[in-house]
Amino acid sequence: MQAAVTVTPARVPELLLGLATVRPVFLWGAPGIGKSSLVREFAESLGLECVSLLGTQLAPEDLIGVPQIRDGRSVFCPPRAIARDEPYCLFLDELNAATPDVQKAFYSLILDRRIGDYELPEGSLVIGAGNRATDNALARPIASALVNRLTHVHLEVSARDWLAWAADNGIHPWITDHLTDRPDHLWSKPPKTEEPFSTPRSWHMLSDALHSFGRDLDEDTLKVLAHGTLTPAHATAFCGYVKIVRSRFGIDAVIKGEARWPHRLEDRDLLYYLAESFRGRLLKELPATKEHMSANGRQTAYRAKSLLVQLAEISVEVAQTVIASDHDGNPVLPSWFLVEAARDMPRLVEARR
Repeated sequence: MQAAVTVTPARVPELLLGLATVRPVFLWGAPGIGKSSLVREFAESLGLECVSLLGTQLAPEDLIGVPQIRDGRSVFCPPRAIARDEPYCLFLDELNAATPDVQKAFYSLILDRRIGDYELPEGSLVIGAGNRATDNALARPIASALVNRLTHVHLEVSARDWLAWAADNGIHPWITDHLTDRPDHLWSKPPKTEEPFSTPRSWHMLSDALHSFGRDLDEDTLKVLAHGTLTPAHATAFCGYVKIVRSRFGIDAVIKGEARWPHRLEDRDLLYYLAESFRGRLLKELPATKEHMSANGRQTAYRAKSLLVQLAEISVEVAQTVIASDHDGNPVLPSWFLVEAARDMPRLVEARR
């Protein structure tokens, strides 16, 4: 299902309070962005127990129950997980990954709040959640009859919301500080190949690992942890950031001439990180046009070209990332600066083609 309107995690409790208390709700979103946690926290805020049923692990009889003979008639007895006396939050996780038969078994539970003769206690909530097929996740088409029984809310990733949550939940400071500078690294679209990718959940996993290893964590182990949980480019950038934290070596020192670009092969992750930081600094400080450029702007441009030359002497590939276009092929840095870079460093521009 495609999202026409999306909401951030911070808005979900408010929406659920108004929606889930009167009608069943379905939360859509990419894997690892916190759908399940949001539902559990919402139920807890209302003082309700959250009972989770995982769609991929259910058969129809797990919902309908098994028949028993009472007074010469068969009666279906729903499972204890569902048949409760007190109100609760029934969370149907990965509902759209369930088989069609299981989805069909949910119809009466979702719309009429009952299975057989059992009816959910007054004050109970029914909330579903699932991943999107466009994210290469396990997902099956939902029948229109089921779609029409739910109010659909599409969740988007918000670095601001996650960092606010992380500050109160023990996320490692290396991660919160890094993502404060690079919020675009919090989430990446799931790849078509089988490899790790960045999500709020994977950053949380990395945080747990960093806490587990503690201060004795060595550089090689850090690379294993980061590349085992994050998108490869994000893992490289994070390892570079940690090197900066540990060595007190940053882009400011390079720009001021207090330090040089790291040139050792084993510092290539640090070099990539510094190059990305340099690109961000140029984007912020270089004027869009050369007209009426201040003396400080001219000095910045001159220093930038000098640093690009030095960077290209170490790695043309890394230097090219500084002046690279965006994903749509549009220039990121000012055009006048790119023209001067092409004039002064033709081999750098040739590498872009």
